[in-house]
Formats: sequence, C-alpha cells, structure tokens
Amino acid sequence: MIELINPDLVSLDADLGSATDEVIDHLARLVAAQGRATDAQALAADAKAREAKTATGVPGGIAIPHCRSAAVLEPTLAMARLAPAVDFGAKDGPADLVFFIAAPEGADTEHLKLLSKLARALVKKSFTAALRAARTPEQIVELVSAVLSDDPAVAAAAAGATAAPAPAPTEAPGASAPVARIVAVTACPTGIAHTYMAADSLAQTAEEMGVEFAVETQGSSGSTPLPQSVIDAADAVIFAVDVDVRDRGRFAGKPLIQVPVKRGIDEPAKLINDAIAASKDPHSRRVPAGTGSEERNDSTDKESFGAGLKRALLTGVSYMIPFVAGGGLLMALGFLLGGYAITDVADTYLADNSIFNLPDAGLAAYLGAVAFKIGNLSMGFLVPALAGYIAYAYADRPGIAPGFTAGAVAGFMGAGFLGGIVGGVLAGLAARWISSWKVPRFMRGLMPVVIVPLLGSIIASGLMFLILGGPIAQLTVALNSWLSGMTGTAAVALGLILGLMMAVDLGGPVNKVAYSFAVAGLGAGSIAENPAPLMIMAAVMAAGMVPPLAMALATVISPKLFTGAERENGKAAWLLGFSFISEGAIPFAASDPLRVIPASMVGGGITGAMIMGFQVLSQAPHGGIFVFFAMNNTWPMFLLSTLVGTVVSAILVILLKKFVRKSAPQAVAAEEPTTVSA
Repeated sequence: MIELINPDLVSLDADLGSATDEVIDHLARLVAAQGRATDAQALAADAKAREAKTATGVPGGIAIPHCRSAAVLEPTLAMARLAPAVDFGAKDGPADLVFFIAAPEGADTEHLKLLSKLARALVKKSFTAALRAARTPEQIVELVSAVLSDDPAVAAAAAGATAAPAPAPTEAPGASAPVARIVAVTACPTGIAHTYMAADSLAQTAEEMGVEFAVETQGSSGSTPLPQSVIDAADAVIFAVDVDVRDRGRFAGKPLIQVPVKRGIDEPAKLINDAIAASKDPHSRRVPAGTGSEERNDSTDKESFGAGLKRALLTGVSYMIPFVAGGGLLMALGFLLGGYAITDVADTYLADNSIFNLPDAGLAAYLGAVAFKIGNLSMGFLVPALAGYIAYAYADRPGIAPGFTAGAVAGFMGAGFLGGIVGGVLAGLAARWISSWKVPRFMRGLMPVVIVPLLGSIIASGLMFLILGGPIAQLTVALNSWLSGMTGTAAVALGLILGLMMAVDLGGPVNKVAYSFAVAGLGAGSIAENPAPLMIMAAVMAAGMVPPLAMALATVISPKLFTGAERENGKAAWLLGFSFISEGAIPFAASDPLRVIPASMVGGGITGAMIMGFQVLSQAPHGGIFVFFAMNNTWPMFLLSTLVGTVVSAILVILLKKFVRKSAPQAVAAEEPTTVSA
C-alpha cells in the first residue's frame, strides 16, 4: 500500500490556535518537514485559497482542508486532533479532527483514489469514533492505512462496517417498489474530498429513507457515468456540484435540484426530499435540453431577475472577450504594418490585389490590410456574440441562435452594445419559455434545434425591429455624442471612475463592466473625428495594468513583507501586468484584500485620470504595452501614466502592510481568473 501518512504527520490533542489558517500552516509545515513539499508557505497558501472558495468543515466535527499544489512532491495526508477545536465552517460547530490532503498538480489516478477513499470513510461515524479514541500517532496511521488497504475485509472493518445496520427501506403502502428513484452527480473543484463525501452521504441517507438511489462522482480519481437506462428511469436528479456537470444533456427533462456540493454532505435528507417533491411538481425546474454549463448553483429552484441578469451579462461578456481581444490585436497589427491610413484603403487593397499582385504600397501594406480586415470582421461579432451568450446563459444551447440573431439586428439598427444586451435578454427569456412547453414526445427532438431557435428569433428580433431597436439606437447616438464632447474636468473624472472600477475586483464583475463599456464604443472611435472612445479604451487598459505591476514592484522593494509564494507570484505579475491581465494581482488580494485592493484602486484611479487628462488614445482593446503602435504618438504618456499609478499603488500597499494591522483573511470578491483580462 502506498504510504500516504506516517506517525510524523500526525498531531494528537494539539493546540494549534483558534483560526483555520493557523491549523493549515502547522499541517503544511509537517508535510514540508517530511520532504513531501518544497515550500510550506506555498502549500499553505494554496490550501487557504481553496478554503476561501468553500469551507471544508463537514458535520461530525471533521474538517478536510485540501488542495493541489505545485509545491507538493508526492500525495500526502497530515492529521491533527485538535484541543481546542477550530471552526472550519461546518453548520454543527467546530472541528476536532482535521485531515489535510496535499496532492501534487499532476497526481496519478491511483493516489487520488486512495485520498478519495479516506474522504468517504470519514462519513462513517464508527471510523471517526475510532480516530478520537486512538492514543498514539501509530494507531491513527494503522486506522487510516486499513481504510486505504486493498483488502476489502480490513478496509470495511476500519471504516465502520460493524456499525448498526441501516433501517430496512420503507415501502409505500400496498407497493413493493421504493418510494422514489433519484440519481445524483457530485463534483467539487479539487475533486478529491467533497465529491465523494457528498456522494456517500446522499447514498447512505437514501438507503435509510427507502429511496432507490444512484450517484455519479465526477472527481479527480476518474468518473464512471451512470447508465443511461438508470437515468431514464429516475424520477429526479440532484446536482451537488461546485463545477460544471459533464455531459448534462444525458439528464435532459428530469426535475432538477442543484446546490453546492457541501450541501450534499450537510443536508442529504433535505435534498432527497426536495428531489422527491420536484418529481411530483409539473412546474419544477428541469434540466434543459442543451448541454450548457452556465447553470446557476443555488439552493432553490427560483432565481431573482436581478441575479439572473447579472449571471447572464457576465456570461455574455466572458464569451465576447476572445472575439474582441483577438480581433483588436489583429487590427493593431494592421496599423503597425500598414499605418493608420489602413482603415481607408484596406477594402480596396483586398478587392483589387493579392499576394501575387501587390499594391503600390508594397507587401507590408497588403499584409497590414489583411490583418486589419480579419480583426475588423472579428470585432464585428462583438454585439452578436454578447447577445448570443447572454441568451445561452438563460436557455443553454437553444438560446444561442435567437441571441446571435437579435444581436445582429441590434447592430443593423445601430443599437450597439445596449441593443445587444436587450436583444440577448429577450432571446434568452423567450427561448427558456418556449423550452418549458409541454409538447408531444415526437416533437421533443425538434424543440432545441428547430422550434426554439425559430420562435425565439421571431420574438426577440421582432421586438427589436418593431419596438425597441429605434429608441435604443437613439440612446446610443446620444451617449456617443456626450462622450465625444467630454473634455477637461469631466473627462478626468470619467477616467478616475473607470480606473477605480478596473482595480476594485481584478477581473470580476465591476472590472468587466468597465472593460465592456470601453470596448463597446471602440468601433465608433476615430483619431480625427471622435477620439473620446479611444481615450476611454486607453484609460481602462492602463488602469487594468496597474494592480499586477504594483504588486510585482512591491515584492522587489520590500520582499520581507511578502511570503515566498507571493514573491514568486510577483515575478509572474510583471509579464501579466505588462500584458493587461489584471488577474495577476489576485493571489495578493486573496490573502490580504483589505490592504491590496484599496492600494490598487488608488493607483488605478490616478492612472485612469491621467490618461484622460493627457488625451492618450488606444485603437487596440487589449495587449498592454505590446500594442504601443496602436496609440498613435501618445504612447509615452500611456507609459508615464501607468508608471505613476504603479509606483503609487506599490508604495501604498507597502505602507499599509507595515503600519495597518491585517484583518481576518477573506477571499477577494472576484471571478475566477481567466486567460484574458477584462
């Protein structure tokens, strides 16, 4: 049996402090002291980041902090029996049994299966009772090793198979079948502990309730899909997940209860009862026919309009950004090769010339025209993609076609970015409503591919043409005119606000709103006639570069104020900042938000205001300093403004770390980092 734990990795009846961070720090040091991790601080930081996403305390006085980390050399278990117990976020109180699971980033399946087996055993009350009764670390290791053993008899005995048997299934009066048939999927971000504990907790509870139950664990140690016949026969499905369900289309049409994975451990009986109730309610929420991944993950079947709108907007923006980033960089390359006049001659070059018949301006100009046109066409998908994926967030795959169509209508009518949002929402709501219709079985296959796209497009695009498109277009024109006339103090104030928004959540919703606002107006901007949108784009990009650059600079100026892991992150933050990837500052903000975020906001606001005051222009929506050639002759002031904001934020965060006491750790309110800043 692979040695995952030894007596030196066990602390019994230890006082490790009153906070989760102190316990994690101690256990990470145990792992590193055994030569199983290269850096205790880096390992602890990764575990704390995982803890910030979802508390790892589970019922029964147990906590399972865990993570994958580049600092881990081999899969390891460290265990502490605490006195006093420490609150790890479980509903029934603090935990006295803490298992720290440290997995390498590339852990093999066999190791992960063993770690998952331990997590499942912790659901057994007799096993945890034996852990509490053990007197020596050697006894703890013996118990854990038995659970992880390949000998079924030994493992079953250690895991508590001798406990009192579950009550016999309760059968409905006059029937021989179980009360209900429920299937479930469990999954957590790491896929090691919560995934399997939730599955076992639900399975045990279902057995006690007399419910026929089957569960699919989509974890790191592999996943065996439920047979389609079992899914088809089920009355309802439970998704206890913190990540997307793989191939959710298999469950299409089933009444659905979807919650975070931890509720599968904390409230299994309630979830099963909710699923049974949903199976009897013709109006209950159901798994849509599409296979979209943007499912809301809440504890009820209802979602407020505001929450749904926010979720849909963020989805639309996240899918829109690749069109904008790729297209914008190609346009910038076109300016580099063909000059700023390429906007006027690109179509002529491409219509009249070829690689074998170059224009008089030469090869560079022709290639510039090609790059500019490809980028321009990509940017043309901005509004349709935004609308299409807003609709997708509401109605999954059947909403995409109505959404793209409504976005194209918004572009045709001049309603722009605002029209795309409205059209996408209309298309998504229409598609979701049509998908909810009860239709004969022979029509169900036509619903997602024909009926929903057809009727959804008619409803959403019809409303845009007949009623909404014109007024929204007038509003868009008025907004562009207002921005074009903005000068002096008003422009500086706008730059300040945009800079604050870019730094407040480092790639989160507020950051994306500011970025989307800038990108939306970029197509209407021009150096000669309408420079305001280009100034806004420059302000947003420069301000978004400040937080990671400031953190990188701070780690160089005062390295002792930062952990080893943060200093390593600081090295990467240089490139991320120069490339306009604001998420490079997230590792710093996650561990110290109340000092890092205010400092970043001050520097970002100053940079945004300076950009607008100096009338810096950017015709590229992304790329940071690497698209200086898309800034006409204003790029020196772009660099100066970014430098000033970076220095201010770096000095401020150093002063705050030296003279302001750190508060209790909490996670930065940001979206998960993506590969593209917004």
